[in-house]
Amino acid sequence: MEAIILAAGYSSRANAYKMTLPLGQMTVLEQTISKFEGLCSRIIIVAGFQAEIIQEEIAKISSKNAYSFQIKLVYNENFNQGMFSSIQKGCNKVNAPTFLLTPGDCPLVKKETVQLIAEHKGNVVIPSFNYKGGHPIKLSSEVKQKILETNPESNLRMVLNGFEKKYMNVDDPGVLMDVDTLEDYQKAMDYYKTQISR
Repeated sequence: MEAIILAAGYSSRANAYKMTLPLGQMTVLEQTISKFEGLCSRIIIVAGFQAEIIQEEIAKISSKNAYSFQIKLVYNENFNQGMFSSIQKGCNKVNAPTFLLTPGDCPLVKKETVQLIAEHKGNVVIPSFNYKGGHPIKLSSEVKQKILETNPESNLRMVLNGFEKKYMNVDDPGVLMDVDTLEDYQKAMDYYKTQISR
């Protein structure tokens, strides 16, 4: 299994460059990546805006030798066209029959949740907390094909509407938490501390 992590956006709402903000002993991006350890053979990171920052961050993460997966950086020169163009860019590189997809700023998902999603059968598997869908989602090669054939101006929701979605209820608010604003970041820090102290 492989994973695509989207890290190409402008981070315009978080002021600071959110992927490299510290969260515990790691950055936001590394926290997101670390959840795939032991589940994925390869992580495909799609960068765009300020790609060199992501590149430096990946070099730091790789130099730790803490992970068994390979990290591949893909540059989306059309990142200003929006997230779907980055998803297509990532899908282009996927070789595995199934893959996980998540934005890079969703660092608080529990590892157990990612494992449950990975094991769940279906073309589209979405974790849900309090009846709201979150990340990461698991997709099949059939969905990948459809994503690649779709007009870049479309979006993922449109593509997924053509498939049966399997929602998996999880006891994990982390599936809904992203770091879009500095307020989100503060919430993420607080939530992270409560998880660590358990």
